This record gives sequence, C-alpha cells and structure tokens, in this order.
Amino acid sequence: MQNGFEGFRNSLAIGAFAPAAGVNVETISFYQRTGPLSEPDKPLGNIRRHGDSDVARVRFVKSAQQLGFSLDEIAGLLRLYDGTHCVEARTLAEHKLIGVRQTQPDPIEP
Repeated sequence: MQNGFEGFRNSLAIGAFAPAAGVNVETISFYQRTGPLSEPDKPLGNIRRHGDSDVARVRFVKSAQQLGFSLDEIAGLLRLYDGTHCVEARTLAEHKLIGVRQTQPDPIEP
C-alpha cells in the first residue's frame, strides 16, 4: 500500500504519525492505552518512532469503527490478523453484519 511514507519506515514521531494515519495525537495515545496499538520502545533519543505497519493498523481500526465494530471486537480481529485465522475473522465479521442488519431499517426499494 502506498501512503507517501515508504521511505520513513519506523521513523515517524507521533506528530507526523497521527496525520499519516488520519487521526489526531489524542487518538494515538488512546489506542496505546486501550490496546489496539502498542507503544513503541523509547530509544536513546527519547522519541518514540512509528512505522508503516502502525499507520496501517490505525487506519484499519478507524475503518472497523466506522463499520460499527467496538474496540473489543476490533482487538479480536487484530489478534487474527496474521492470515492463518481467516475462517475465524470471517465468522466474527459475519456475526457483526447480522447485528448491523438487525439494527438498520430496510432499504427503500426504488
């Protein structure tokens, strides 16, 4: 995925990371406190750095939230992210879709 930051792998400070991921700094801090995003180690220079995979992860979390997934549900999906749990991820998504369809009114027929 091209995001304009390919040359900056693992070198984005939070001030550049947040806009690259499409969120604000407070959202990054919240995700780090609540679990969808781990906090990188603090190196010798005391500036934590984030990489492309962190940007992709935050974008995924925001997209899933827009689809109606809670942070707990998103955490479950992220645990299955390694690609070897496709059936489980599909099952979680299908259950969520059923719930969304039950809460949404029927579409108006043209």
